[in-house]
Amino acid sequence: MAHAPHTDTPELTELLRDAPKNWGKWGPDDEVGSLNYLTPEVVIKAAGSIRSGKVFTLQCRMANPEGDPVWPGRQGATRVSVIDEGHWVAGKGLDFAGGLHYADDYMTCFPQGSTQYDALGHVWYDDQIWNGYDAKTTIGGLSKASIEPIAERGVVGRGILLDIARWRGKDALDPAETFTHEDLMACARAQGAEIRQHDILVVRTGWIAQYYEKGEAEFFKDFVEPGLTHSKELVQWFCDMEIPNLVTDTIANEVTVDPVSGVVLPLHNALMRNLGVTLTEIAWLEDLAADCAEDGQYTFLYTAAPLKIVNGAGAPVNPVVIK
Repeated sequence: MAHAPHTDTPELTELLRDAPKNWGKWGPDDEVGSLNYLTPEVVIKAAGSIRSGKVFTLQCRMANPEGDPVWPGRQGATRVSVIDEGHWVAGKGLDFAGGLHYADDYMTCFPQGSTQYDALGHVWYDDQIWNGYDAKTTIGGLSKASIEPIAERGVVGRGILLDIARWRGKDALDPAETFTHEDLMACARAQGAEIRQHDILVVRTGWIAQYYEKGEAEFFKDFVEPGLTHSKELVQWFCDMEIPNLVTDTIANEVTVDPVSGVVLPLHNALMRNLGVTLTEIAWLEDLAADCAEDGQYTFLYTAAPLKIVNGAGAPVNPVVIK
């Protein structure tokens, strides 16, 4: 969705001139970035967060006839039945030995048109993507830093829900409402939890739930999402905390237009391009959040594996949380 730039809006080159980078930290060929922090030792420790065995899945439904929440300009998935009982009713079904009938269907979608992971090469500036790869490697498909290496690796670690909406006493944050890393830490403390190094941050704003409550037309009217807002301090905090993955119930993880600089989606570049933080968007967090509020447990084992799409810029995912 196009936004008219402020007359004094800086280029990303200027805005992020002194921002930290993890390029080369895991070698010149790395394509999974900060997921490298999720070592076997971190995973084993994260498994200790499981207490009750309750399981939650975080994907929004795909191909919903009522519509899917997607970034403006994209379309929700479309599913079509290609074989069903109607074929046999019409006398056109295949005659299988034993009398078997079956159903089959076909779906078209934007891979980033549902709950999804971004590839580290999804956004860039200055002709370079994550780890310094040439932006020309994205032409015709991402030959470097695509979603496939992330999908092959998988994501497992200690997750922490940060229910910003409930902390602020709201069902959902307002359009363009912002919060910072300091808010994340304050929210965690209020919940009786602590953000630790290498935690997967799962941030609830209540935003995606508004799509289903308000309807598509109202949801996308004057579209500006709430979310984290850029600051040097926030980026340095993500770097120091060695955060591997940011998961939110918004379509873009951050406020659509940074209210200070006027730059569109600067954190995609500061966190993903520069630090290698994986971004997970459009997560369904309502059920998980309600349960956390009820039992007071806000940490858990988080697991996810996006689809293995060769050269893909992103892929659908259904993360699984175990409390």
